[in-house]
Amino acid sequence: MSRARVARRIATAAAYGGGGLGLLGGAAAGLVLTEVRYTRWRVGKGTEEDPPVAEGIYGTAFAAAPGPPWRLAMLGDSTAVGLGVRRAGQTPGALLASGLAAVSERPVELHSVALSGAESSDLERQVSLLLTEPGRAPVPDVCVIIIGANDITGRVPPARSVKYLAEAVARLRTAGCQVVVGTCPDLGSVEPIGQPLRWIARRLCRQLAAAQTIAVVELGGRTVSLGALLGPEFAANPRELFGPDRYHPSAEGYATAAMALLPTVCDAVAAWPAEERAEARRRERLLPVAAAAARAASESGTEVSAADSGGRRAPWALMRRRRRRPLPEEERHHDEGRHEEGQQDREMTPM
Repeated sequence: MSRARVARRIATAAAYGGGGLGLLGGAAAGLVLTEVRYTRWRVGKGTEEDPPVAEGIYGTAFAAAPGPPWRLAMLGDSTAVGLGVRRAGQTPGALLASGLAAVSERPVELHSVALSGAESSDLERQVSLLLTEPGRAPVPDVCVIIIGANDITGRVPPARSVKYLAEAVARLRTAGCQVVVGTCPDLGSVEPIGQPLRWIARRLCRQLAAAQTIAVVELGGRTVSLGALLGPEFAANPRELFGPDRYHPSAEGYATAAMALLPTVCDAVAAWPAEERAEARRRERLLPVAAAAARAASESGTEVSAADSGGRRAPWALMRRRRRRPLPEEERHHDEGRHEEGQQDREMTPM
């Protein structure tokens, strides 16, 4: 069965409450689960420290710009949090906030409700925290979600995983947020994982990433494929792009992912330069949603979004390969009270 058909079946099962499709069964599933547990035990060492809290205002050089700061929110798991780096400015949220500020010449207020170790089921709590917690800022302009790796290692049925993600995206879209999802990373590139888990993990991750794309795009969100990006590039440069635990990205690895996400985040709020939007249009392809999702799962940094037809969302998607930009130098201002409060309130657990 083609990856597009498998992804469509998972997305359909998610929409109608199905339990999910599995690639493995019986003894094979037991072998994979045993090796996953062993791998998680091995790579769990070296992640005892909580990631730095990156919430705050970025792009203070543009404080005089008209209008309020952009509001950017991060949701998801340890990759969204930035587990494995020591400085707040090295986290993906900070990198994206700095990049959006530099491109739009407008400050960016960053909020994060992501939780290290989270599976897709935790997105309900994260969205509620973001949208309903007293004292929170107004609804974000754009939300970035990175999720899926813990669903794979936790053996969450893919249809259930996609269902949780779709519900979160639907709530955010209804609230008026633009949504960009970095799809499930490729765990097959993680050094400590051996065969047969490496091959199985890559196949499962791409299957989940494709199904995530279908669900997100059909709800009006956008996706950027991180699996293929973090696969070949990380496999070719493991010492540079993986952190000390050889499982989570290093600062350079997070920067690689942020460079892939930044153009889509900027374009979601109409801040991407017009000339670069025109270039992206010249490189875009129109495909059925499932076909676009399957291709994107194995093509690094590919953006997928819905194709509009007469004001209505058609069953077609646009695939774009955007030019990556170097990320700007870190420039941010933290409200000290919020920073300390965030340090106390956050409950982080290793992935």
